[in-house]
Parts: sequence; C-alpha cells; structure tokens
Amino acid sequence: MRKIELLAPARNFETAVVAVDCGADAVYMGGSGFGARHAAANSTDDVRRAAEYAHMFGVRLYATLNTVVYDNELSEAERLAHELIDAGVDALIVQDMAYRQMNLPVEMHASTQMCNMHPADIAFLQGCGFSRVILERALSIDEIRAIRAAVSVDLECFVHGAICVGHSGRCFLSRSMSDRSGNRGSCSQPCRLTYDLVDSRGERIIAGRHLLSVRDMDLSARIGEMIDAGVGSFKIEGRLKDETYIRNIVSHYRRQIDAALAARPDCVRASVGRSVVDFMPDPAKSFTRGASEYMFDGKRAGVASFDTPKAIGESVGRVSRVDARGFVLDGDADLASGDGLCFLSGGVLTGTNINRVEGRRIEPNRMEGIVPGAEVFRNYDRRFAQAVERGKVRRQIDARCRVKFDAGSIALIYTDEEGLQGVARRDMALDAAQNAERMSATLREQAARSGATIFRVTEVEIEGEVRFVPLSLLGELRREALEALTLRRASQLPERRIVGDDGTARYPHTEVGEHGNVVNSLAENFYLCHGAQRVVRGLEAAASTVGHCVMRSSYCIRREIGECLREGSHLRGDLYLVRGRHRYRLDFDCRRCEMSLTDCSEKQD
Repeated sequence: MRKIELLAPARNFETAVVAVDCGADAVYMGGSGFGARHAAANSTDDVRRAAEYAHMFGVRLYATLNTVVYDNELSEAERLAHELIDAGVDALIVQDMAYRQMNLPVEMHASTQMCNMHPADIAFLQGCGFSRVILERALSIDEIRAIRAAVSVDLECFVHGAICVGHSGRCFLSRSMSDRSGNRGSCSQPCRLTYDLVDSRGERIIAGRHLLSVRDMDLSARIGEMIDAGVGSFKIEGRLKDETYIRNIVSHYRRQIDAALAARPDCVRASVGRSVVDFMPDPAKSFTRGASEYMFDGKRAGVASFDTPKAIGESVGRVSRVDARGFVLDGDADLASGDGLCFLSGGVLTGTNINRVEGRRIEPNRMEGIVPGAEVFRNYDRRFAQAVERGKVRRQIDARCRVKFDAGSIALIYTDEEGLQGVARRDMALDAAQNAERMSATLREQAARSGATIFRVTEVEIEGEVRFVPLSLLGELRREALEALTLRRASQLPERRIVGDDGTARYPHTEVGEHGNVVNSLAENFYLCHGAQRVVRGLEAAASTVGHCVMRSSYCIRREIGECLREGSHLRGDLYLVRGRHRYRLDFDCRRCEMSLTDCSEKQD
C-alpha cells in the first residue's frame, strides 16, 4: 500500500497542534537557526513538544535546516542538528550538502532549495542517501511523471501557497539589492516590488508594475493526478501563516486528499485519526494573491499579478453607482459589516472595510478609489473568519473496548485502530448483577465515553458473566485504560528510513557552478568525492552580484505580455527591469522556455 502524506507548515508549537488536529499527516517547522524562515524559528523544547503531540497520531515532524552554512557555522549547525534529532524529529530538510558529511543518524529530505528539476540530479540525490526529494514548484505534471519513472525516492510537491518566481535556491535577487538573502533565511521578497520594463535605449515599455509577482498556487483540484503520477507528499507552503489560515487550508486539503484516496484502494493516508471540524473550509477566503496552477499543465501566460502583490480576495462584482457616502454593487454577493474590500480601477488598487450594508448599497469606511466600473473583491469575510476561528477542531483515533469479567476480576481493554492496547484491571469479587440487561447497557454507555482524550470509542463488547460494577469503579478503570493507551501511542514512533551515503553515487555534471550554493569546505569535499572535477565558490559568498545571473525562472515576462519570441514579437533587442539604481538584463532561453535576470547595476563603492 502506498502511503500518501498531507504535509502542513507550522510557525510554532501552537500552529503545529492545529495542523495535526485538522488532519495533517506530517508537519514541518524550524528550529532555533539555519531555517529558510528566520521569523519562524522555534526553541528545541517547542520542537520536542510538537513532535510528542504529532507522534500520538502517527504524524511525522520534519525540521528545516535549509539555509547554506559557512565554515565558521558548521559546528553550530551540527550541534543544532543533533539537538533536533534528540528532540524527536523524524527528518531534516536540508539544502547544504555539508549535512551529508556529518554522519547524522536521521532521515534526510533534499530541500526544494536544491532546485530539484531534472531526473539525473534527483537520481544522484537518491544515490547519496536522501529518502525524499522536494520538487521545484515550476514543474509540469509531465515532468513529474518523467522524474517518477527515473527514480524510486519519495517525491514531495508543493500544492498550495506562495510561489517563488525564481527557481528555488537559485535566486539571488534579494542578495543583489541588500544584505538579506533567501538562501540565508531572510529574503526581502524583491519579486513583489514594482519595476519598469525598458529597452536598450531606455524607453519605458511598461512602467511601475509588479512584473515579477506571480499568483499563489492552488493544486487542490489535481490531487488525484499527482498521486497517479507518483507524488507521495503534498506540501502546503506557509510557515509564517497564522492559526486561522492553517485551520482552513489544512482542512480543505484533508478533504481533497481523502476523496482521492477513496477512489484508489492501493493508497492509504500516512497517519491515523479522524479530524472533525465544524466549518466548511474554503481556500479562496484565506490569504491568496489569486489561485494559479502555475506551470502544472506546461509553460503558459496568465500566472502573474501585475497590479498588486497583495491578497485581493474573491471577486464580488463591480461598482455600478457612487454617492457621497457609499456605492451600489453590481453583484449578488452576501456582504456584511466588517468585511474587507479591495477596488481595482485603472491598475490602481485601494482597500477599505464595510461599515453598513443595505441590500446592494454599501457604506464603506472610506471612499478613496471607489469609482463606477471598479472591480470589487472581498479580501476579508468576517463571518467566515469567525466561523473558522471559533469552530471546534478535534482529531480522534477510533478504538473499541472489551469489558472482560473473570472469576474475581474485571478488566477494561481498549484497542485502537492500529492494534495498540491500554488495559486497566481490578482483582476483586463483584456481585452478580440483579438486572444483567440494565447493567450491560450501563457498561456500554460508560465504557464508550472518551472525554477529552484523543480516542473515539466505536464499539463496546462484554465478555463473561455480567457483574455489578459501581459507576465510580467503572470510571476509574476507563480513565486508567485510556491513559495507558495514550502512553502506548506516545511511545510509538513513526517509521524512519535512515539511509547512509556509501560514496558510490556520481555527480552528473563535471562542475558545481556558482549557483550551486557551495560556501563551506564540507560541501565542497562532498561534491569532489562524488565525482565533480571543479567546485566554484557559491555566488552567495560573493562581494557583489553585478555581472552575474541572479535569477533563472520558468516564468517569462515576454510570454506574460504576449511578446513571446517563439510566437513572433515586435519587441526586439535587449530588455531590462529597472528599479531605482538596480538594473537587470532579461535573457530568454527559448529552447528551455526560461527567463533569466543578470545584474547590470552600477557597482557601489
């Protein structure tokens, strides 16, 4: 049976618990350092607590150590890795090959920051002992199928959340503009800023638009295809998201994956338990820059969001008429006071919230940007948000109970869906029940109560001659047995697949270039020992990025604006993106259908 995993992000212990309760089969979170989200760092104690809670449900916990590491940081990185392993994490997500040289006793996953796009490179990672490879977001379903045909390693894919417009781990745009770097966990997100598109003469073709900002990913409608293509783990992006976002999005994907599994008897979910939420999840109502399937069906236009990098929300209509204090909405959306709205007109985005609703007439908090014909979007649905925030979320594991009477003893034996047992027994003489039928009903009712535990008792069986059992004794036995089962589950660690590196895998290229992110001696030695003839110091460590390619992307501005060179374009010659003193030449590799940015800014003293 293939195990299919829903993998959720957690910024801290509290969101990790929420992710587990909403149905995640695995959770990933950062430790105290060396993670690609500095703002989502956690103490080792919190990681330990999260692992203990997750393991109760057979949920795995992965720690992110996915930044590059300099030589003077290697000992600290190794110390933290051991600390996280001791805390109970089930795998480390890494991009720096120094970790493979540390002989760490833990499963390792190759981060998407390693730009995992090609079968030969992924086969190499498999040969080096990685038990899982996290694929680049820009891959198509056909490319995923080709990778699956070439390797047997577990494949993990992002299915929801923000998309890095540059190939993961190979983007140095933030590094070119500041001392902040994505490969060091502090990307400044310059891809969300405005740029001018200019030609070699300096003539503006497009001015002040968000030309590199792409929409957010939503592949929830494609889960079945991805399972059939060989994907085993479905990853939600968002280690900086709040609990409401996690509740909504994880619950939505739990439903989607469960529906896909129901049609595939050879597949099962990777953890146990049943999540119950008393709200209907809707991903369109959480933060999104607009849903996109990106390059899943191949390279195409329509994936960018030139007007804004912000979440504009769901379309609710247009402004049909404006008066002094409000406007009339041309649409039948059910809006309410407290909702947040965005208005888009002439490429300009403004926002406000609703003070009052009378039919289709809306009185907003302010009227700025509200003109007839403006598109209206709701980016905050107050009633939905309250339903999610206040909704009860609970995850329970099915168990059955056997009430066993022997001569001179009574025992309650709870057995969960994985066959684990918790037992409580009393050796004592009990009188025969005067009304066996009524006592049997009481036993079933009391034994079925699970209270605040993680169990849902689905069946109670009585074995032996029914005796009279005081309610107080029955309650004690039930609590003891369920506590014993809880402890039994807590000691049951998920399967781990620790694979060593015997050094026989051969690096499929002669050279590790400057975009390979090698900035320490251990990583350099790793590649040389695996057949690389030359290792170039990573661009991350360079004093300046001027003259270097700072981004390669499957996204193409020419394609997005209808000026694809392969389809005929009147825009000839070099094109540049310009923002202030920063200038980047756009290069187009039409054979691969990729775009790259080269830093042509003037060097600063």
